[in-house]
Amino acid sequence: MEQPEDMASLSEFDSLAGSIPATKVEITVSCRNLLDKDMFSKSDPLCVMYTQGMENKQWREFGRTEVIDNTLNPDFVRKFIVDYFFEEKQNLRFDLYDVDSKSPDLSKHDFLGQAFCTLGEIVGSSGSRLEKPLTIGPFSLNSRTGKPMPAVSNGGVPGKKCGTIILSAEELSNCRDVATMQFCANKLDKKDFFGKSDPFLVFYRSNEDGTFTICHKTEVMKNTLNPVWQTFSIPVRALCNGDYDRTIKVEVYDWDRDGSHDFIGEFTTSYRELARGQSQFNIYEVINPKKKMKKKKYVNSGTVTLLSFAVESESTFLDYIKGGTQINFTVAIDFTASNGNPSQSTSLHYMSPYQLNAYALALTAVGEIIQHYDSDKMFPALGFGAKLPPDGRVSHEFPLNGNQENPSCCGIDGILEAYHSSLRTVQLYGPTNFAPVVTHVARNAAAVQDGSQYSVLLIITDGVISDMAQTKEAIVNAAKLPMSIIIVGVGQAEFDAMVELDGDDVRISSRGKLAERDIVQFVPFRDYVDRTGNHVLSMARLARDVLAEIPDQLVSYMKAQGIRPRPPPAAPAQSPPQSPAHSPPGSPLHTNI
Repeated sequence: MEQPEDMASLSEFDSLAGSIPATKVEITVSCRNLLDKDMFSKSDPLCVMYTQGMENKQWREFGRTEVIDNTLNPDFVRKFIVDYFFEEKQNLRFDLYDVDSKSPDLSKHDFLGQAFCTLGEIVGSSGSRLEKPLTIGPFSLNSRTGKPMPAVSNGGVPGKKCGTIILSAEELSNCRDVATMQFCANKLDKKDFFGKSDPFLVFYRSNEDGTFTICHKTEVMKNTLNPVWQTFSIPVRALCNGDYDRTIKVEVYDWDRDGSHDFIGEFTTSYRELARGQSQFNIYEVINPKKKMKKKKYVNSGTVTLLSFAVESESTFLDYIKGGTQINFTVAIDFTASNGNPSQSTSLHYMSPYQLNAYALALTAVGEIIQHYDSDKMFPALGFGAKLPPDGRVSHEFPLNGNQENPSCCGIDGILEAYHSSLRTVQLYGPTNFAPVVTHVARNAAAVQDGSQYSVLLIITDGVISDMAQTKEAIVNAAKLPMSIIIVGVGQAEFDAMVELDGDDVRISSRGKLAERDIVQFVPFRDYVDRTGNHVLSMARLARDVLAEIPDQLVSYMKAQGIRPRPPPAAPAQSPPQSPAHSPPGSPLHTNI
């Protein structure tokens, strides 16, 4: 889902106790003096947070910050929002990496160190601010299995000082307002020798102990002293956590490629001041304290002006569901020959009498969650990459139930039955083309764009995509429709192309046109194979991770289209209860003795 730039929010801890969270807590991560792994520049750090299951004690990835280029002292903007249980020991682990490529596989990046703590440790520290040394012991933990592996195999040097991690926690208010604002600047200081400046703004909210927490960065405007930054939106609770008079500090920097950004100056304001909108009160002098001390005639380093300000209450996923939005769930299954002969146990499509194959497990895990948001429980199910009887034509968009006019199956059991039936009748072939099924669902999504329906396509595949250009174009076109795509990769193939489609870091584009929203979520099934044999738990995690982005993707579509949630339908008027003597036969109060 495309999240706001300043927030990385995932659902609650893997708590099996069923306890009610005391509150939601936002964790901010900063680091100082990280290891420098790059030869000709500084490290490009990323922080990954893990939580530990209460019963099986396995570490599970909770979320990742953004990557910050060329710095050993990162202040990450993206937060971790977690449910806080006072009565539980909530173990956390933070791993730092120097990112060397776009690969999501952490083993392909340099390990910079890690720190362990509990959420209670952070919350209970003075000012809810905890500093811990980052360490690389003789062993680090494998990011996927959580088991020890030699640190040096992942770039570590045992015993070496790795810097410090700073973890700050703040309880989130229930404020659902979102502020949208735009700024410009005038006559900023010239910082570049051969040009002007490349300015950007960094916003911080103040804390009770006098420190500041980063909450937003604007984009960089190249080679100008009079920038006009793009409009941006930020939750009010991220900006001031509901305290309208809390100090907001804004720093102005000149961007440098090597990460040593030049400080131009700063000013302070508050949410209450900003809410006045464009006025003389929201023209700010940018002050550089060092220059002010040195130069007697120093006036300022330019001015920053608030051009616009608006606030609205943020509608949630549940607001739309309560208002009657239905989720239309469609499944597309890969029937290419690379899956192996279904009659052999090595095949990914093998129908064992004892257990479900990977396709059926993934379908069941996701379907059992999403089916409850569709009132008629009728789900289209498609196959691609097979030769169909009787003439052997290859199809990349065939109905699993054999009905071209109506490919819908009744419930998840109906899809599984149609899937098994197709395996007995079609011939696995190829290539692996996604564009036809994406376009199929997009046609249906395009037919109803009033907010009453939202389509989710689940693609389960084993292979390298064959029609990448066409699929990108189909996804870019679908991004403006009420639609999301989940891709589950089964088997041991390299899924680099799928990661490219999942536009979490870089939004996909086609023919120079950028997708309006991030609508694709990809996960490799192998990351959820529970070696202890607990399929129920591992499939629950799979469902949670692949569905985690759907709510925000739905809301982002509705917001882009200006669609507000409909008021929930009124409850039907209840007639007065009948006495047993007058109840009709067959009613709960009627008895035949």
